[in-house]
Amino acid sequence: MADATTAARDRIDRALAALERKVLELKARPASAPPIADDDLFARAPGDTAIDPDARARIAALEAAGRDASAALARATDRLRGLLVPTDEDPA
Repeated sequence: MADATTAARDRIDRALAALERKVLELKARPASAPPIADDDLFARAPGDTAIDPDARARIAALEAAGRDASAALARATDRLRGLLVPTDEDPA
């Protein structure tokens, strides 16, 4: 499980670094510069309709795993907050 967690964390780190680079590149562009064809970070690739069924299934599985991971992180965050925030019943 730790290997999968480490691999997932590494993928997230790489994705965040790529996103940060893209944002910095977009911010560095002058306002008078012509628009970039791929400036929409969430746009689908032009050939998305031609993706084979196996790739579509893999993408769907990855999206579902991402949603599951997000929900698990939200639950873990709530639990940690509950442990860190003292209640009236906790002795000081």
